[in-house]
Amino acid sequence: YSISACFISKLGYKLLFQMTNNLKATKRESKTSGDLNNLRSKGFIPAILYGGNNPSLKISIDEKLLSKVFSSDSFLSTVIDLNIDGQTEKVIPRDISYHVISDKPIHIDFMRVAKGSKIILQIPVIFKNNKDCPGLKSGGVLNIVRRKVELSCSAENIPENIVVDLANLEIGASIKISSVKLPENAQPTITDRDFVVATIAAPTIVKEPEKPAEEVSAEGAEGETAAAVEGGEAAAPAKEGDAAKKDDKGKDAGGDKKPANEKKQEKK
Repeated sequence: YSISACFISKLGYKLLFQMTNNLKATKRESKTSGDLNNLRSKGFIPAILYGGNNPSLKISIDEKLLSKVFSSDSFLSTVIDLNIDGQTEKVIPRDISYHVISDKPIHIDFMRVAKGSKIILQIPVIFKNNKDCPGLKSGGVLNIVRRKVELSCSAENIPENIVVDLANLEIGASIKISSVKLPENAQPTITDRDFVVATIAAPTIVKEPEKPAEEVSAEGAEGETAAAVEGGEAAAPAKEGDAAKKDDKGKDAGGDKKPANEKKQEKK
């Protein structure tokens, strides 16, 4: 990689890295934290190479060559041809340390890959045919239980990802590892159970269908009519009561009135 990072886009870096899987590194003599910080200030990332029959080796890599591919889910499961001062070794990234504040990579661990050896890796899971999934079409939700699955596979046949096909799956479907097609010579490290990778869950919220405008207006009219009727019934007793009160008042004021003829006879 002798290409300047400023002329390559993020996608270009990723494609370039995937096509070649080559990295150039140099041996380093830095030992103290001051030496490492000085190395980082110059744009290099300290790293270490271990494993195999050879002793561990301290190296450094130009940060520009890796800054655009660190976010790739498959970076830690990709075999790389690491060129160290003219000598090439097959390695695989095992760990990346990041700065707690800037979140920039500050150290990488590489492990040598021997031909025919078995490697345990966390392989990312991807899902396809979402549009052809009846469960998702009818409102179901894809519940991802495992975004990565730990596999034991040969160094020559490391899968980039695990593909789960969602076509023809209904709500309630449970996708277990036994139903997922794995690469040849690759087995999950969990062997005591058939674990779940994902499920198609029912929607948690059911939306009530909206009523047509005609029904809403009809209900409103009925409500107004009922209110008017109730108001009339309430007013009627009040009128009857008022009339009764008037009658009582009349009786109280006039008393039991006798005819005029009876009064004249009493005077005589």
